[in-house]
Amino acid sequence: MTGEVTQMNSKGQVPVQMNPSSQRQEAPGGLLDSVMKAIIVIGSGLFVLAAFGNSVTWHLQRFWGASGDFWQNQWTKVHQRWEGHETALFYAGAMCVPFAAFWGSNLLLMLVDYTGMPNFITRYRIQVDKNNPVDPVKLRHAVKTVVLNQLFISVPMVVVCWAVMFSRGNPCGPELPTFHRGLLEMAFCAVLEELMFYYSHRLFHHPALYKHFHKQHHEWTAPIGVVSLYAHPLEHVLSNMLPALIGPVILGSHLVTTTLWYALALVSTTISHCGYHLPFLPSPEFHDYHHLKFNQNFGVLGVLDRLHGTDANFRKTKAYERHTLLLSLTPLTESIPDPPKKVQ
Repeated sequence: MTGEVTQMNSKGQVPVQMNPSSQRQEAPGGLLDSVMKAIIVIGSGLFVLAAFGNSVTWHLQRFWGASGDFWQNQWTKVHQRWEGHETALFYAGAMCVPFAAFWGSNLLLMLVDYTGMPNFITRYRIQVDKNNPVDPVKLRHAVKTVVLNQLFISVPMVVVCWAVMFSRGNPCGPELPTFHRGLLEMAFCAVLEELMFYYSHRLFHHPALYKHFHKQHHEWTAPIGVVSLYAHPLEHVLSNMLPALIGPVILGSHLVTTTLWYALALVSTTISHCGYHLPFLPSPEFHDYHHLKFNQNFGVLGVLDRLHGTDANFRKTKAYERHTLLLSLTPLTESIPDPPKKVQ
């Protein structure tokens, strides 16, 4: 049964066919229902992870146990060298290491974007006709904005995190966390980031906020890696930094876990924006499509998008078919090409 509404014009009533699925998606109360479903799904996932953690991670735990003395010894040397200077140690780990991971990966990507070399990487470009090469003026502006965001927003927020964490304990303690604890903390941080990023990101797409704040980020309809932090200062605080920083603060995580999580979050968002679907790396198709179409794929993991139906159009596209781990050297734009354009 198809839904039908009528619109009034100068000639009278004109019936307009409506998609029933879109009617259900926008029905009153749908948001609350989706939030409840998200809580149930995520809660169930955490329960399963906790219940079966020993068997799922058995082989990894054996490796960690066998090499545990090695890693603990390395950390002991670092801890002894920085003894009495825990604040400097925290900043070195939680700031310098993630920033090095971010800029190390992005300098390589910008070299490819700017020069088009090496050619084998450009073959994996998702939007084939874009950034070929990248506009140098836009690139310089984006880099300047990212540096300012990091210096005047990211750094102070990490300082606040240190103050909060240190008031509750010592995140630079002499003992490394166990493998299982580190793994569970990383999972918790990922789930929390998905929740906070999805809803804050979707909020910034509200018409009242979009033109003032989030439109800046969407100047790049074909994103590149460094654009991941190209944002209005308010968006950088609420959508970029807070979802990533809050997890270790809540858990009182060890510096090593915090550093690893921050670096992983920055490299992950770089890959999501890089514009290349490279072999053996996570697929960036999901977020690349968001930059292309604006009203789809608001999350990181895609769980909340599925629950809210904000990936419905994406799942009908070739981009969705290509949203997978590439395990060969053949670009997915070749093995799963777009349908030929209709000639008018």
